[in-house]
Amino acid sequence: MSSTKLTAPAIAGKKAKKERIAVVTAYDATFARLLEEGGADVLLVGDSLGMVVQGLSTTLPVTLDEILYHGRAVARGAKRAQVVGDMPFMSYQVSPEDALRSAGRMVKEGSFEAVKLEGGVRFVEHVKAIVGAGIPVMGHVGLLPQSVHAMGGFKVQGTGDDAERVLADAQALEAAGAYSVVLEGIPAELARRITDAIRIPTIGIGAGPHCDGQVLVCYDLLGMYRDLKPKFVKHFGEIGQGIVDATRAYVSEVKSGAFPTAAHSFGAPKARATPPEPTGAKPVVEPVPPVYGPASEES
Repeated sequence: MSSTKLTAPAIAGKKAKKERIAVVTAYDATFARLLEEGGADVLLVGDSLGMVVQGLSTTLPVTLDEILYHGRAVARGAKRAQVVGDMPFMSYQVSPEDALRSAGRMVKEGSFEAVKLEGGVRFVEHVKAIVGAGIPVMGHVGLLPQSVHAMGGFKVQGTGDDAERVLADAQALEAAGAYSVVLEGIPAELARRITDAIRIPTIGIGAGPHCDGQVLVCYDLLGMYRDLKPKFVKHFGEIGQGIVDATRAYVSEVKSGAFPTAAHSFGAPKARATPPEPTGAKPVVEPVPPVYGPASEES
């Protein structure tokens, strides 16, 4: 796997090369390092953190400052993958000026390399303003979690006559300068139409197999967020159960006294070797090595 840093042009260029793009959400430095080692192309600090990290029922309460905090953490752990941040609810909707101001903070204070915002035709001027300032924009159309109340819940979008609206949104984002676009919660055939109709990569989530890439929440793909499993989610591991099992083993050993042992303790008595036969030679005094933690009673 190449160690070359992935940029917005590099991600956009993968479509012409027919290279699929793997996007995963990340919220801290440790996950960023591990997911990058696993080969993720893009690490998305999603406002999904409101649900999977903070325990909220929607993404709406997530603040810009919270996104910035998690962005800095992920950026410290990522060396190769592109780091993209969701623009949270009401950080960009009011005006193109507000959108640009928020995007600027995300780059300056959150260490992001690109921003993602939800919506299509209505936010063309917002995207143009951000792109015009030199900040790459990833679009997002179809099911929009920040519009959950207007959409009547997390429901599939783009069915029937509504398909043309979603297609027009994606085309508008491309024309405004977005370098890629997320397609969420739409029929697979519509996702294929959009992918064929635009030159920038499409990143699917609940949009079928015809997109140029896919994105999943890291807790979903690892089997850690077990309260909800939408149809489009696949567990590529059951780390959640592994965490439960490991914790049970730890708790059991703590309660039984089996942990910690001398091997996990500082200053544990050392086994005494059989003293050598006396030779009359004077002992050599060796320097005392540095220690970490409290010394044993013998030292």
